Amino acid sequence: MSKKIKHQDPEESVENALNKTEQIIEKHKNTLLYSVIAILVISAIGFAYQQLYRKPLKEEALAQTFVAEQFFRADSFALALNGDGNALGFNQIIDEYGSTAAKSVYLYAGISELQLGNFDQAIKHLKKYKSDDPIMQARALCNIGDAYASLMNNKEALNYYLKAANHAENVFAAGYLLKAALMQEELGNKVEAIKIYEEIKVKYPQSMEGYEADKYIARIKQ
Repeated sequence: MSKKIKHQDPEESVENALNKTEQIIEKHKNTLLYSVIAILVISAIGFAYQQLYRKPLKEEALAQTFVAEQFFRADSFALALNGDGNALGFNQIIDEYGSTAAKSVYLYAGISELQLGNFDQAIKHLKKYKSDDPIMQARALCNIGDAYASLMNNKEALNYYLKAANHAENVFAAGYLLKAALMQEELGNKVEAIKIYEEIKVKYPQSMEGYEADKYIARIKQ
């Protein structure tokens, strides 16, 4: 004779489940309460940090950057970097405000150092510059190449000129490719140089570099 299976009433099952849940909550109510409080406190601290510290600091950094940018545009690169005694320069802004400063300070600082002949410092700043604008990022990469070229590190210079050219295809890229081709010549890679000159002719025929590419090719083939 088969054994009769006893089925539990659905309402009773739900009630038992609720009772167990209540027991668990009762048992751990202090822990749960502390967890909720901790989350609220952390959220409040994060909000206060952003609104009461980071935001005012960023606004202050932007105000200081404005003055340094004016020196930069006037080609007063030493003042742009180190300030005039009243306003801070890019170096002090980076030191004092760090990540709260605008990303562009690294580009300005890097170009200023490059113009003053401080090539290692220029590379250091420019490598920290990250931008969503492909044209500006490509310019930074080219400037790194210029710094390496000034340090006679031609292989790294070539590397960054090619990175700049490949980062964004626009009229400026023709100039970056020209620098890469000239660097290939400097390294004795004439065949590779010709390939780049040909690339300029195909991709940027209306650019000044495109018009003059044949002149460079003819010089190599003499």
